[in-house]
Amino acid sequence: MNDMIVYDIRDLVKVYPGQTQPANKNISLQIHQGEVFGLLGDNGAGKSTLVRQMVNLTRSTSGNITLFGQSIERDPMLVPTNVGYMPQDALALNNLTAGESLYFTAHLRGLSRADALCERDRLLDAMQLGELRDRIIPRLSGGQRRLLQIAIAMAASPPVLILDEPTHNLDPQRRKLVWDTLRQVNREQGTTVIFITHDAIEAEKVIRRVGIMREGELVALGKPSELKQSVDRKLRLELFFAPDSPPSLSPHLPCRVLDAGRWLVLLELDEVTPVLNQLDLNRLDDFRLYSATLEDLYLHYAKP
Repeated sequence: MNDMIVYDIRDLVKVYPGQTQPANKNISLQIHQGEVFGLLGDNGAGKSTLVRQMVNLTRSTSGNITLFGQSIERDPMLVPTNVGYMPQDALALNNLTAGESLYFTAHLRGLSRADALCERDRLLDAMQLGELRDRIIPRLSGGQRRLLQIAIAMAASPPVLILDEPTHNLDPQRRKLVWDTLRQVNREQGTTVIFITHDAIEAEKVIRRVGIMREGELVALGKPSELKQSVDRKLRLELFFAPDSPPSLSPHLPCRVLDAGRWLVLLELDEVTPVLNQLDLNRLDDFRLYSATLEDLYLHYAKP
């Protein structure tokens, strides 16, 4: 990670007209060049409002945001020139074909006509949309539109990508394609990637630093490994079994029922061996032992 600060957010507050509770309040945050930064939180936590403030679509009530050291409010071209933004809602380019939307975006971001055509084809191939180049956007499936939105954000390789729920409603294969692509542009081009998600399990695979929001406030910020240590050092033992035949466990063990036939047991390090030795493996379909996850952090910080 580079020491250059890409986004510097100071004491940010947003109160919408007619509302008494702020959508976000007193948020201070710095994002560095080359980071993969994830913003997590429940619906209504203020994530999308914060991102809309960062891309100058929502004016803050107070506080300030600088991008590469310059105020985004003073220079209206600063964000469009440097940030590829993918909103959560539908595309605004509905009268264009998939290919046209990529070509015009790349051209508007400064590429020549010839280079914009090459960029169009490169991104269509990268997102496995090549066969859909001449199809108008309303005739794409929801998953295809999602991939096209990401490709449009990436057109002409802006130094910063901000993506709101990039893998929402995608099947597992397409989700993997998105994360692999984002990792690649971050690694090869040094692109700073900022994304919103509520899926902590997926986010853990790619993020290097996380901010967790609750009720408009940033309640946790840091590397997942550091935040995990602040939550607890217990190990997670996940047990899978036939619902009508649960395993027998010592009553003192903290156990959470995740689903029918699926338990999560929290163990101290010195409890692992005796507990595993006492398990009747014939009554288990499977078991997994792992350390604290980003989902544990999410549940700890994002839930009241």
